[in-house]
Amino acid sequence: MDVAALLRLTIRRRGPGYVYCDCPVCGDHRGKTKLFLDVNTWHCYHCGEGGGMLSLYGKACGLDNSAAYREICESLLLDGSPAASAASPYGKVARASDDTPQADRAPPETIHQTYAAMLSMLRLSAFHREHLRTKRGLTDEQIDAFGFKSTPPSYQCRAIAEQLMKHGYIIVGVPGFYMDDKDCWTVRFFTKTAGIIIPMRGIDGKICGLQTRLDHPIKDKDAPPDKEGTKYLSLSSAGKKCGVSCGALVHFVGDPNARVVYVTEGGLKADIAHALTNRTFLATVGVNSLGPLDEIFDFLKKNGTEEIIEAEDMDKFRKPSVNKGAAQIYLLAKKHGLNCRRLTWNPRYKGIDDWQLALRAQAAEKKEWTPMDFKQQYLRGLCGKEALDDCVIDWRRTHDSDSGLAEYLGFTATEYDAMMQGIALWDMLDKQRRFQKFRIYQIDLNMDAPVPYAFESMEKLRSLGYEQPRASDYILVYTAGLYCPVEQTNEELLDRIFTGLNVRKPNGYSGRSLSVSDIVEFFNDSERTYYYCDTGGFQPTGFSPMLAKTMKSA
Repeated sequence: MDVAALLRLTIRRRGPGYVYCDCPVCGDHRGKTKLFLDVNTWHCYHCGEGGGMLSLYGKACGLDNSAAYREICESLLLDGSPAASAASPYGKVARASDDTPQADRAPPETIHQTYAAMLSMLRLSAFHREHLRTKRGLTDEQIDAFGFKSTPPSYQCRAIAEQLMKHGYIIVGVPGFYMDDKDCWTVRFFTKTAGIIIPMRGIDGKICGLQTRLDHPIKDKDAPPDKEGTKYLSLSSAGKKCGVSCGALVHFVGDPNARVVYVTEGGLKADIAHALTNRTFLATVGVNSLGPLDEIFDFLKKNGTEEIIEAEDMDKFRKPSVNKGAAQIYLLAKKHGLNCRRLTWNPRYKGIDDWQLALRAQAAEKKEWTPMDFKQQYLRGLCGKEALDDCVIDWRRTHDSDSGLAEYLGFTATEYDAMMQGIALWDMLDKQRRFQKFRIYQIDLNMDAPVPYAFESMEKLRSLGYEQPRASDYILVYTAGLYCPVEQTNEELLDRIFTGLNVRKPNGYSGRSLSVSDIVEFFNDSERTYYYCDTGGFQPTGFSPMLAKTMKSA
């Protein structure tokens, strides 16, 4: 009930050991959410969300459990002194459960004006600008247009609030602003949460909230070593004197009249993806903080949008919570008569922004690619015998003699003599190459339950208790073969297959881009070997292909 009070949930009815209230996650106002007071859990019978008090607060405010815990503690475990009167001279406030006065949320226009003014007072550090340029692929013009800033030092926070009030800006009811223990207005930036400020904008282009990409993710001391810390925090002052929650933010970037709108998680990710693709993006602050999408999808439908593309991170295929949130996007789109489809990409890249940056890098590498000579192409099966005549003709079009032709073709002196005399050339070349048959197996993403090691390393697979990948989780997606030089190792051949199934996919290949957790099988008439696509290359593994499924189209 303390958390319910902090969230200012509307209580619809009460019973012994429970209450029914409105859901802060899906936004339903019919009192479908039940709080089980004896066990401190909750469940919404409309959207299906539920959990403990941390998930209730976290999903309502777009925070993970660690950040939710900190905010709840800061809100409830104060110094115990009586809070100021609710009749505050700074604006209308409502009491939280511990008598700490809470402000009513300011109107959207006020929030935009105050945030815009505050951001104009801040700067973007050279360190953060360099990160956005080199790591995120943005230009200086794009960085400035998006309005990114660096968080101010904590000692400047009071001065920022004072300057805003001095210039006539309203800060009461604006998330992040509150009165400290000396009754001075301030804004909630701390050294521990320093980072890049990301303005979150509505469809009208006005700032509705702020997120910070932390320089140093916050991680609980008791968290497992492989668990990621909190990387993003929404600016909120919930539980602080005259503070207010940020709510469930949604960021929009692009054309409000777009026929197709992509939905992902994270304002920075959406901005980068928009800059790289020129597509329109909606971004939530959490994969399960989707309540505001209901109203937004309704608006988009009326505004001409026809299709929603779910572009959540690729861990939706191994994390049930992310997968559930992604499925909810589909249901919300369907509710408003919008087509919806799921976007997938090379799972080596977690987010759509990472994927688009990789595609741009690959395109740049392709421009710098040096073409192979005839011999290199022939040994790799990239051309046939007939290409030799074409190469010789191309040479003679620009040269007066055959001097240098052998080097141009990649031939040794012996091979060149054999070509000129018309004897034994192909026998010589064919002895220098071999034909390797292979199969590709990928995890079946259409199974009812996500596979816990999908797109994970071999180390992670074994930490989950598996000695080798379960073949029953896999589906055979491709069988083929290729020529390669006889001296080429299996490791080099695997790298070649990896590149071929990512950059230039062959005709007839219907699988995903080759990525972590995929299996490559090398086979011939007498031997089979299997390799697990790991984060740093390929690892030999055991595998039972008879248990793997075959694609329906095969």
